[in-house]
Amino acid sequence: MINNALNIGIQGIQDGMQGMEGAARRIARGGADGPRGSAEGGNSLVEPIVDLKLYERSVEASAQVVKTADETLGTLLDIRA
Repeated sequence: MINNALNIGIQGIQDGMQGMEGAARRIARGGADGPRGSAEGGNSLVEPIVDLKLYERSVEASAQVVKTADETLGTLLDIRA
């Protein structure tokens, strides 16, 4: 069960980092996902910045899952020793 929590946490961190990289690329391009001034994005940076913050929070939450699983495993090892 703890191993499963660790795997889920690590996968969440990896997914979040990939999402952050994609959002950062869109920010670096100036939010230009469509033709300038178009309804699809043009020069809007709002959506990629919001996405970046959401992915950041996702990574933080996943890191907390890994930390908690690690602490639980340490406690179980201390009890068994």
